[in-house]
Amino acid sequence: MNQKNYLMAIDAGTGSIRAVIFDTKGNQISVSQAEWVHLEEEGVANSMSFDFEKNWNLVCVCIKESIKIAKINTEDILALSATSMREGIVLYDENGKELWAVANVDARASDEVKYLKENFEGIEEEFYAKSGQTFALGALPRIMWLKNNRPSVYEKVASISMIGDWILAKLSGVIATDPSNGGTTGIFSLSKRDWDRDMAIKVGLKNNIFPQVLEVGEVMGLVSQTASLETSLSPTTKVVMGGGDVQLGSAGLGVVEVGDVAVLGGSFWQQILNIPKDTKLPKDMSIRINPHVIDSLSQAEGISFFSGLVMRWFRDAFCDMEKLEAKKRGIDVYTVLEEKATNVPVGSYDILPIFSDSMKYGKWYHAAPSFLNLNIDASICNRASMFRSLEENAAIVSSINLEKIKEFSGIEIQEIVFAGGASRGALWSQILADVTGYRVKIPKVTEATALGTAMAAGVGCGIYKDLVSAAKELVVWDKTYEPNMQNKKIYDLIKIKWQKAYEMQLKLVDENITTSMWKAPGL
Repeated sequence: MNQKNYLMAIDAGTGSIRAVIFDTKGNQISVSQAEWVHLEEEGVANSMSFDFEKNWNLVCVCIKESIKIAKINTEDILALSATSMREGIVLYDENGKELWAVANVDARASDEVKYLKENFEGIEEEFYAKSGQTFALGALPRIMWLKNNRPSVYEKVASISMIGDWILAKLSGVIATDPSNGGTTGIFSLSKRDWDRDMAIKVGLKNNIFPQVLEVGEVMGLVSQTASLETSLSPTTKVVMGGGDVQLGSAGLGVVEVGDVAVLGGSFWQQILNIPKDTKLPKDMSIRINPHVIDSLSQAEGISFFSGLVMRWFRDAFCDMEKLEAKKRGIDVYTVLEEKATNVPVGSYDILPIFSDSMKYGKWYHAAPSFLNLNIDASICNRASMFRSLEENAAIVSSINLEKIKEFSGIEIQEIVFAGGASRGALWSQILADVTGYRVKIPKVTEATALGTAMAAGVGCGIYKDLVSAAKELVVWDKTYEPNMQNKKIYDLIKIKWQKAYEMQLKLVDENITTSMWKAPGL
């Protein structure tokens, strides 16, 4: 007799889509992953379109492959849930068919942001006080862009969801969202954990396109017959509401209590600290505040842009030799690069990478991508030292963001939970401990976002009482890295130097000498 013993998590990240199968004890059984790209729309500067037709095919491939690798019957998957990069939105017509979609850092709506700020004095501050979000990654300016530039499409819009919600809608036929993901649209109330339709009314947009809000773990329905044929999933499998990747990743790390801290090292890096839901927001809008998947909590969040994607770029642009070596040895290319970088001294011979700035949520833009202070001595300035400098830089930006959050919240940090792809690197984990001066803990399951999503599925089918108890039961620690305080002294000096250098690099952008890596709309 077959026993249903598995949960599926579908994780739609910025750089890839994956389907992961877990047993009910939180052990990862299989994973299938495919990289995807989000292309600039022709003639639309700073756009980042989401190709829902092509990407749905990738979702289906990953689901089928993960089941095949796991060697299980599809009927044994009791429930599934999905998570995604936040901020990315999908718009639908009245029949639930996709009309238009953008990925998370789509920044096409610059004119709309300027219009809002110039014509509605103090509107961004007003909306931030309710939602914890600025217009930088918000949905309102993008929907306004659609109204201004694609009016025939805008007229057909009947519903909106996030990208993780879109996957669940494709599987169940039900369009809905949750607070942790939907909250990142900025059209949301932190205190009520629901849409704030008055925001749309105030700026002249439709207020009847906002679907039902379900809490994480609520059952949406079963896999539809159509989706079953496309994915090989069983129509008896429950489809359960998921959430934002960072917040579900937090649950997957056991970061479910006030004062818990995590650094999630994926395509983007997030530095988060759990705060009480009623915490007063900073007036300068310097830090982002999101609803957590735990309904009594919010999260203060710093974001480092493209940290993981920069590593992918560096790997693909410069590391063909390491790729060959990795293939020959049967190991990951990043493992080869870390081995070589281990022999590079702390500080990477003073190389200063200029990629993501620290969090400046109210006025958010970045300098041109570059390396400063390179040396023409190939024995010390090479792929290994540049690779290490990128690892150090990601940790330095994380450290600065955590200091800002600590100052705003008044909560002392005790230790950091580190997860995501970057935490697989032993060197990177030690560097994070050394730079911040905090103990760094690595969970056994480093793909915490997928585990948190599986927890949501498990809550939906009654395996776990709630996300907090699931986290307490399932999160197991693998490694701990204690900080080297002598190294921290060196990094403290590098941090000061890097901040000054970044400030100078931003001036080059301001003077139109270099081009910003990313700029929030309206700047």
